[in-house]
Amino acid sequence: MIVMDASTLILIAKVELLDPFIANVGVSVAIPGQVERECCGSKGTLDEMMIQKAVSESRIQVIPVKNRRAVDKLQADFGLGRGEAEAISLAVNEKAQIVGIDDKNGINACKLLGLGFTTAVGILVRFREKRLIELQEALEKLTALAKYGRYKDSIIQDARRRLEAGL
Repeated sequence: MIVMDASTLILIAKVELLDPFIANVGVSVAIPGQVERECCGSKGTLDEMMIQKAVSESRIQVIPVKNRRAVDKLQADFGLGRGEAEAISLAVNEKAQIVGIDDKNGINACKLLGLGFTTAVGILVRFREKRLIELQEALEKLTALAKYGRYKDSIIQDARRRLEAGL
């Protein structure tokens, strides 16, 4: 299972990688209730509709987080928002293989808790490594991620090098 945070889910939806990701990830995709609320509020954006459709079709499972105390502790200890804390808590409870998270504090929490993680940029690079996307399209999607995400220039430059090298 891979547990997704709202930021990563929204970013991959914005660059139209959501459906291919779900189809090719090879494990179930899950989100906690708070992430569903953050992604499927009432903005009416295309990315919101794509995520809602995947949830409605059960391609993304919504799993309630039971341990509220753990969520509160994660929020306090790492300065996380509710969605990030619920995603990490769900990943721990469900023994998820990986957490999709783009939040710096959330990534640090995953590292300290020994959880595997990826980002939207990491998902894009992996798609290219697996030859699921052509180089030009991958570079266009990277440009879009740089526009929509809050990535350091060094992260985008490193991803561009990896995409171009085919690594």
